[in-house]
Amino acid sequence: MTKENNKKRNAIKFIAITGILSALAAVIQMFEIPLPMLIPSFVKLDFSEIPAILATFLVSPVSGLAVCLIKNLIHLFTTNSAGVGELANFILGACMVLPAGIIYKLKPTKGSAAIAMVVGSVISAVISIFVNYYITYPFYSNFMPMEAIIEAYKAINGGVGSLWDCLIWFNMPFTAAKFIIDSVVVFFIYKPLSKAVKNI
Repeated sequence: MTKENNKKRNAIKFIAITGILSALAAVIQMFEIPLPMLIPSFVKLDFSEIPAILATFLVSPVSGLAVCLIKNLIHLFTTNSAGVGELANFILGACMVLPAGIIYKLKPTKGSAAIAMVVGSVISAVISIFVNYYITYPFYSNFMPMEAIIEAYKAINGGVGSLWDCLIWFNMPFTAAKFIIDSVVVFFIYKPLSKAVKNI
């Protein structure tokens, strides 16, 4: 295979896999699960980063980033957060797939993939504190007083006293758990998919 043909093959592979996984991620993002016993019901769980992580490992970190972007652009058509929720989702997804993808590409082994996803999950969890404090909750406070938001967290754990407390004790572990679950799913389905992708 010539260098030119190889470039075309890689470009087709990038477009095909990124497009398919973006569409899948957009569909998954529509199914959000509230966990009222663990976190206030306005914070919901979804698994739409699974396709983004897969794109990162199957193709490249750029493909994973593209999936994060495209799924959130599609979600804008059904959003009730004026794009703020989608912006936050994109930032946290990017904080997951970029470091995970870079680590994995440096050493593409099963052990490296596990480490990469743990690192990405931790980074996203920490960044979620600041994304929520400076972007998400200032927007939510236009519709729900900040005192009411904090009271919703207090109803689950009366020990929290400020928004920082809420984000550190609830949102950060919630985000970490969400991405760890995503990572476990990817860890078990990546190998069979990678074999199929090699034939593209």
